[in-house]
Amino acid sequence: MRVGIAGAGMIVPTFLDAAALVKEMEIYAVFARREEVREEFCSKYQIPVGYASYEELLADSKVDVVYVALPNNLHFSFAKEALLAGKHVILEKPFTVTYEEAEKIAAIAREKKLYLFEAITNQYNPNYDKMKELLPKLGDIKLAALNFSQYSSRYDNFKKGIVSPSFDPKNAGGALMDLNIYNIHFVAGLFGKPFKVRYCPNMERGVDTSGILVMEYPDFQAVCIAAKDCGAPLSVSIQGNKGFFHSDYASSILAEFTFQENKCEPERYHLADNPERLFYELETFAKYYEEKDWDAFDKRLDHSLMVMEIVDQARRMENQGL
Repeated sequence: MRVGIAGAGMIVPTFLDAAALVKEMEIYAVFARREEVREEFCSKYQIPVGYASYEELLADSKVDVVYVALPNNLHFSFAKEALLAGKHVILEKPFTVTYEEAEKIAAIAREKKLYLFEAITNQYNPNYDKMKELLPKLGDIKLAALNFSQYSSRYDNFKKGIVSPSFDPKNAGGALMDLNIYNIHFVAGLFGKPFKVRYCPNMERGVDTSGILVMEYPDFQAVCIAAKDCGAPLSVSIQGNKGFFHSDYASSILAEFTFQENKCEPERYHLADNPERLFYELETFAKYYEEKDWDAFDKRLDHSLMVMEIVDQARRMENQGL
């Protein structure tokens, strides 16, 4: 497959390094408005074509798949344009800003039989797959607690009034959409849709710089903490009456985890041995693409829609100051 990239932000080099390890992927084109940025990417990563306009990239019949890596508020419009142009789409997290937007692009993809795939690391991590396999051994789940807090390198500038997209409410920035989105995917991927969502954000100049999201299930609570204005040890803990999972890594990485049943010795799993953190999601996309596995893509799309429902509820509480 030939891939065209829309965007030139910090995630793009990480994507390119991972894509270089996926033999089915050929990075064919990049769209960036600034000429020096296009030239740098094309030269450094040997990308054949650089486009100054998105329309040119979409008009190129050699582009099969578009990777959208732009600020959050642009995900919907750029994915929609790509789908309407007949391109498959890999869409960076968060999927969209609202559930309504997510529904619209999902409907277009399904109508046109195009693949629409959210690039979210933990859902394709071998350690996460192992957690799913072992989950019944925990017995009745009692608590889940995830903390993804890291002091942002952009926070000091934000306090001075220099606002980057990741802190700009107009770009749907903030801790929920940047970091807690990983926690939401993690919990929802294990337990499905909660019956209730509560979000308590710390707000500065209209954006949540940190916050606590509670996902309520019939028999337990899942607490998802994310912060860009302070730091803490990263962690994932899932506790049941027969055992627990614990990891000292963020929910986005999950480089390893411990599984321990009551009164048994701990078992440690380190199955995600590829150093490129986007590798597993791109490897999965390529596998589905080569096998034309529409059902697999469709299930992943349902998961992304479920997550956006949860995000919608949280953002409504955020905007109402609850």
